[in-house]
Amino acid sequence: MSASRRSGTTDELGPDDPGEPSESGGSDLLAALLDGMDAALCAFDADGVVTHWNREAERILGWTAAEAVGRHGFAGWAVRSADAEEVQSRLMSAMHATGRQVHEFALVTKDGGRVLVRTQSAAVRGPDGKPAGLYCAFSEVHAQIDLERSIALSEALFEDAAWGVVLIDADLRPAVVNAHAARVLGIGRTSALGRPLGELLAQGVEELEAALTHVLAEGAPPAPAEMWVTLRTPEGGERRCWRSGFVRLASPLAEEPVPLGVGWLFQDVTEAKQTEQEAALLRFRTNQLHRAARAAAECEDPAEAAIVHLDFALAGFADHALIDRVLASPRAGGEERAVRLVRLAATPAGAPGPSLLTGAAGLPVRYETGHPALQCVERAGAVRADAGSIPAEQAQEWALARQWPGDAVHALCAALRSRGRTLGAVTFLRGSGRHRFERIDTAYAEDVAVRIAAALDLADAVRDENGPTGAQGPSGGSCRGRGD
Repeated sequence: MSASRRSGTTDELGPDDPGEPSESGGSDLLAALLDGMDAALCAFDADGVVTHWNREAERILGWTAAEAVGRHGFAGWAVRSADAEEVQSRLMSAMHATGRQVHEFALVTKDGGRVLVRTQSAAVRGPDGKPAGLYCAFSEVHAQIDLERSIALSEALFEDAAWGVVLIDADLRPAVVNAHAARVLGIGRTSALGRPLGELLAQGVEELEAALTHVLAEGAPPAPAEMWVTLRTPEGGERRCWRSGFVRLASPLAEEPVPLGVGWLFQDVTEAKQTEQEAALLRFRTNQLHRAARAAAECEDPAEAAIVHLDFALAGFADHALIDRVLASPRAGGEERAVRLVRLAATPAGAPGPSLLTGAAGLPVRYETGHPALQCVERAGAVRADAGSIPAEQAQEWALARQWPGDAVHALCAALRSRGRTLGAVTFLRGSGRHRFERIDTAYAEDVAVRIAAALDLADAVRDENGPTGAQGPSGGSCRGRGD
């Protein structure tokens, strides 16, 4: 509440001039403004006498407006006697200074305690331009420091932070974007403002908007979330993984918390996640190779051992697999005929199950010239093939034309090499629900191919040793599933 020194009464304005109504609309407005301030405010006339004292000043120091207005400075009541002269001179110096002056004082509360405050003082000039007094706004130092820290933190987050910070409004549109987030998104800091998130991200928008909506309704989640998104770039989509944290922003001025939006902090962890996924995949595949080797070691028939390696390799790697053996071609006119392949084993075409030995008749597979399996044998290296982005009907025709199951859209052929010879090719096939084969997949397929080739080479050696009749000694039955 403000008070008047000249009238000697407490009112809503302060000093009353003769001839002016004491209850004017302007007085009410000024009193409301003074008492509604978050900062404590007092005013002094040219002689250093307190003329105004608002409610925040009363809250901090405990002195009411009636007790403060009319006192000469702070001496004897709001400061210690030893500090009174220094405080008074520093305060009154603001009347003859340009702009505002900032000081820190230790003031005395009504109950005898001490409060360290930070003051901002400036001169109040009369109609003639001469100093007529001064006003002094003050707040507790710790509150001011907290405010400055909050402002400094905001500035640092939006300028120097090593992770992305985006303020999302209640309509789920970016309101503020820091420099790091702008670089990650590949846009300017202002060009993203007010745009739907769908214009920035090609995939992952639904998951992100769902998370933002949840935070607006329920508050911040207890832990960061990892989200895979696809950025829109001039070169096409770029898939990234962002570790994201969310905080709900509420207005501190409202009586009840009113959501202003969401603070979204994220860090690009794509490389780390890819490394983690590749390590997990490598561990799984290494374990599969180990299990396959143990199971194959229990097979008395080496050809059966080759099928065991194929079945173990399929888990999590491909939907279908084929083994084709090179058919020995007699020389005709001094020249060798084109490479021909015989289907030795294949996974069931209808339902999942163990691979089946085929090709007892020794008839070559009707592969056309340039078929990936033929290229693989001729080059003695891996070959990848894809149907590409074509309709499902055309993709089925593409697969059937290559003698593959109709749902195959990605293929990887690896050469079966043993003792410096190419024995055939193993083909792994994936459907449309899987990603295309990558280099890491090629390395795994080649490891499997080496083991299959060794088993088939051993099968040939055993058959030659037992004679052309094909007798292969006692059979121990199926070895699949052993050693798990």
